[in-house]
Amino acid sequence: MSRVLVACEFSGIVRDAFRKRGHDAWSCDLEPASESKYSSFHFHQDVRQVLDRDWDMIIAHPPCTYLSNSGVCHLHKDKARWGRMYEGCDFFSLFLNLDCERVCIENPIQHKYAREKIRKYDQIIQPYQFGHPESKAICLWLKGLPSLVHTHNVKDYMMTLPKKDRQRNHYMSPSRDRGKLRSVFFTGVADAMAEQWGDHQ
Repeated sequence: MSRVLVACEFSGIVRDAFRKRGHDAWSCDLEPASESKYSSFHFHQDVRQVLDRDWDMIIAHPPCTYLSNSGVCHLHKDKARWGRMYEGCDFFSLFLNLDCERVCIENPIQHKYAREKIRKYDQIIQPYQFGHPESKAICLWLKGLPSLVHTHNVKDYMMTLPKKDRQRNHYMSPSRDRGKLRSVFFTGVADAMAEQWGDHQ
């Protein structure tokens, strides 16, 4: 059994995948936990307050608002975003430099200014490689963990769907909760993490 911290996660999707397989997994986020069987295993606080506990593995989903390639155009329209971008890079790098043997950091493709501060990812995956008929580049920065092996490739089926369904996150309607909804992780990828990394030494 591994002690796992899932940082910057309110949905509990990754936490629950590990919990279902017998691991002592906890999520942590500034948002309260979404309701689930394991929602009590959640730290509703700043993740920096629990990083120094004895974790065997840390999986982090740091905010990507100011780091992702999709938002780079806004940097040149709003000078204040530059400061927030550098703060985002510092927070991201906190996980890169953790004193933990097994670490995974997840983020979308980053723009060139963030890449100047953060090393290149170790693996890039797609939801459709894990059973979700969607396209969304997921970059993984790995320490002490092997690359994820694809579990169920549904790309052929995905390509039969309308573009708005294949790129659901991109075409999601504007709303107050859009950013929060777009950050919810994919259960197929979470299951692969728990199955392939849970007992990895």
